[in-house]
Amino acid sequence: MARYYVLAIELSLFGGATLVRELGRIGQPGQRKIELHDNHEQAAEALESWLNRKQRRGYTLRPSGHLEAPI
Repeated sequence: MARYYVLAIELSLFGGATLVRELGRIGQPGQRKIELHDNHEQAAEALESWLNRKQRRGYTLRPSGHLEAPI
């Protein structure tokens, strides 16, 4: 069963940063979980922590294929 896991940092409406985690089976609708952080640095530390956990479990890093520009 092939799975995917997406990690992204987004700005929050309240001046902080959010770590967005999307996960699920490939080809199926997944779940989206959001972690609120006070600043971008804390969100980046949380992203690194999740990335390390997933790589230890066998997930491989793949670029998303697109870059998003701020609006």
